[in-house]
Amino acid sequence: MTKPFLLEIGLEEMPAHVVIPSIQQLEKRVRDFLTEQHLEFGAIKTYATPRRLAILIEDLADKQADIHEEAKGPAKKIALDAEGHWSKAAQGFVRGQGLTTDDITFKELKGVEYVYVEKSIIGKPVETILPALKTVIMAMTFPTRMHWADYDFEYIRPIHWMVALLDDEIIDFSILNITTGRTTQGHRFLGQEVSLAKATDYEAALEAQFVIADEAKRQNLIQTQIEKMAQANDWQVDLDANLLEEVTNLVEWPTAFYGQFDPKYLEIPEEVLITSMKDNQRYFYARSQAGALLPIFIGVRNGNTDFMENVIAGNEKVLTARLEDADFFYHEDQKVSIAQNVAKLKNVSFHDKIGSLAEKMTRVGLIAQFLGQKFGLSEAELIDLQRASAIYKFDLVTGMVGEFAELQGVMGEKYALLQGETPAVATAIREHYMPISAEGALPTTKVGAVLAIADKFDSIADFFAVGMIPSGSNDPYALRRQAYGIIRILENQDWHFPMADYQAAMSEIIKQQTDCNLDWSVNAEAISDFLTDRVRQRFNGMRPKVRRDIVDAVLKNQSQDPVVMFEAAKVLSAHQDDPDFKATIEAVTRVLRLAKKADFETTALTVDPTLFENDAEKALYTAVEDLRGTIATNPLAANYGILQTLRPLIEAYFEATMIMAKDEMVRRNRLTQLMIIAQIALSLGDLNELIVK
Repeated sequence: MTKPFLLEIGLEEMPAHVVIPSIQQLEKRVRDFLTEQHLEFGAIKTYATPRRLAILIEDLADKQADIHEEAKGPAKKIALDAEGHWSKAAQGFVRGQGLTTDDITFKELKGVEYVYVEKSIIGKPVETILPALKTVIMAMTFPTRMHWADYDFEYIRPIHWMVALLDDEIIDFSILNITTGRTTQGHRFLGQEVSLAKATDYEAALEAQFVIADEAKRQNLIQTQIEKMAQANDWQVDLDANLLEEVTNLVEWPTAFYGQFDPKYLEIPEEVLITSMKDNQRYFYARSQAGALLPIFIGVRNGNTDFMENVIAGNEKVLTARLEDADFFYHEDQKVSIAQNVAKLKNVSFHDKIGSLAEKMTRVGLIAQFLGQKFGLSEAELIDLQRASAIYKFDLVTGMVGEFAELQGVMGEKYALLQGETPAVATAIREHYMPISAEGALPTTKVGAVLAIADKFDSIADFFAVGMIPSGSNDPYALRRQAYGIIRILENQDWHFPMADYQAAMSEIIKQQTDCNLDWSVNAEAISDFLTDRVRQRFNGMRPKVRRDIVDAVLKNQSQDPVVMFEAAKVLSAHQDDPDFKATIEAVTRVLRLAKKADFETTALTVDPTLFENDAEKALYTAVEDLRGTIATNPLAANYGILQTLRPLIEAYFEATMIMAKDEMVRRNRLTQLMIIAQIALSLGDLNELIVK
């Protein structure tokens, strides 16, 4: 027999951004608990609002499943002593199983007899198991926690009530001073408390008290209300998915409304207006069918339509105050030149261990020019890059960005254009922050992309130079996100970035051309590893997924170049199912292993044919020399093709040739031949990491 089970945790209003993660966590923890307790169950329905987290479990078994299992103990020769009595080992084994020696049987396993016992555990009634959900609830984790009253216990918000109903029966347990019952709370202002006769009454009973407990239904209702409003007024409304989710989790009984603001504020850049509405007030904005921003905002009230005119008037008043501030800052900022703002950056600290923003901009300007040249920017682009890097942080000291931090870069672009900067320079000022999230939009211009890489790399190198290296989950300056942004931009632009070489060059530039007292070379290897970890992160997010062993191989690419790593992974993935892939890799990895045994160094790998002792040496040498000149300029797919071509020659070479010959000159000659082939393989990565079966 099965029954439905309802669990609800009633809370003070939670922040909107934790509602969905919290109900997902509760659902998983309860599901795992039931599985561990051997309780069978059906579908689990989740409910979440700012004031409650609830799950309704269908078809929960009335008792634990009975467990019948066989346990293996010590070997018979250990279980019995010389006189045939049970040894301490046997007695201890059965005692641990809750049985006696009378329950022992012997079974043979691989020619040896062992002690076995069979035991049955009769399942307990579900009513005796469910009170342990108290530990599940109390074990939940949250990004922020608080305690209340005199309790040491911390939770996302204070718990005010709990419901635990197995069909119509209360499952009794307590957390602090809150005991489970059948009473839940309706809407804070419109509803009343309601006593649930049985678990399945939950959703309908709450709806009667102005609570739509189903998050998906609330979101759909909000979306429908706004779409009807837009259709009736001939508007276009961008229902931003993140904002829609946030608004959904701010309310329990949503009612959409719209208000207006003075059209004079439309003279302000629309990014400012949208930020004021969307980010600060959680409003949606509207456009005309032609795409022009309208002096309209759309909000969602946590309540019904009563006194809606007062609600609208209050929201209009709040938004107008924000827009008035924005209008003031916008016009005041234009009275100050870019040069004046740049001068102010000398007194703005980037970090007290690193220096000012002005000093950072100097470093970024130098490495941006270095990278711009390496990435093949035109002379005109390099001129724009130089100008952009000289001013790109100026908007941080403007009034608008001081009030609306989300607009940094955006206002830099707007003010730069107003003060006569070229569009390329203005765009780069905005794009240097990109991507602003792990998978956010990337710069679209080369100037912006180079400036973004230079700014991010400077930040990483600066913090590593002063020993402030991210560890564990500790990354207060978002260096991982910035490094990941660098990798994504390099991949997007197909720009080569050999880490060790470029880092050394940029470190020398900073050392020679600035008064900077930061030594970028101190943790250079750690920076390379840090960037390489972000390449791995990028691989982990790719679909279709790249085999882990292929990732491990290409990350050890000799050039330490992310773009080469991505290309090498594509090549190896394309050939991983080839009939000769296993044979090719096995032949090449044997070359790599032996090449590592070379106990000499040489700048020029030259093989002497006069030292050959068999035809296999001659054949391999001739093939390699014919192909060797193209290796450095070949695409990696061609280099893999060379390895495929050489594979039978390599196999014949090993069969006919003793690499570690007693004659030193012969041995060196043969190892040199292998080192040349190893160079081809290492252009793809360390193929020893590949797993072939």
